[in-house]
Amino acid sequence: MKHCIVFICLIALGWANSGTIATAQEVQNLERDARTIKLMSYNLKFASPTYKPSWEVRREMQVDLFRQYNPDIIGTQEGLKEQIDYLADQLTDYVVIGEGREGGDDDEHMAIFFKKDKYRLREMGSFQLSNTPELIGSGPDINPRMVTWARLAIINRPAEGEPGPHPSDYRGHWENTQEFYVFNTHLFSRSSYDQLLAKLNSSKLIMDRINSHNRFGGWTKDRPVFLMGDFNSKPGGEVYRSFVGDENSKNPLLLKDCIEGGVGIDWILYRGKVKVLSHEVVDYNVDGIRPSDHRPIHVEMQFLDK
Repeated sequence: MKHCIVFICLIALGWANSGTIATAQEVQNLERDARTIKLMSYNLKFASPTYKPSWEVRREMQVDLFRQYNPDIIGTQEGLKEQIDYLADQLTDYVVIGEGREGGDDDEHMAIFFKKDKYRLREMGSFQLSNTPELIGSGPDINPRMVTWARLAIINRPAEGEPGPHPSDYRGHWENTQEFYVFNTHLFSRSSYDQLLAKLNSSKLIMDRINSHNRFGGWTKDRPVFLMGDFNSKPGGEVYRSFVGDENSKNPLLLKDCIEGGVGIDWILYRGKVKVLSHEVVDYNVDGIRPSDHRPIHVEMQFLDK
């Protein structure tokens, strides 16, 4: 955090030298920006030949949406290779990870885009929502489901000419870097008993995987976790409660919703030393036309002091 304060002071000094005094609010805003993260979850709607407007029309709208909101992390659902490739070509500030549900480029992707100048990829992976999670493509013959996840680290660059947070021999000082996990998924869609059972088993599997990445004990560092996606379930139901519990739940490993009580079927859940600054269900449209049958969820959060 020390290098962030130096950076803020240098900018404030620059304003003063140019005849403009930085207000306390402006300095506060700079400090807040250094510790905030903006996340967006968005079901793109796959490039169906029968859906109107077509992907060729919708894709430019989606790029405009992303550029307007400028999220640091984007979790997308339903994107086919053609769609993910197009967005990756247009959104050059991002790195994209994630494979198709049938493996490689095949089928829909649970892609994660992240700002390459803000975060470094430490670890990544995926697993199927099935009895054989490590077997890519496993599950139902039609519409198998999966999770893409990443462990990311904030890139810690000191201001030019200023000392960084690490000593010259920085072995054993990795704790100076803020790391966190992002999980992105799309649960089964139908409301039949079999599908509900599949969603409940999926939520248990996801929570087990999230908890397996939790710190080993009090002597290790706690990394915040963000889980986003299209859950095809409404707040208050069994699936929702399997992630966040209810008013009587005491389990510290449960997640929290970014909006109290939840809304819709697209959620961004979290756990760890972060606080929610804003939550928005984005009503982006062009002349009343939306680029998907879902509205993206956009949240701004702040990492708390260590």
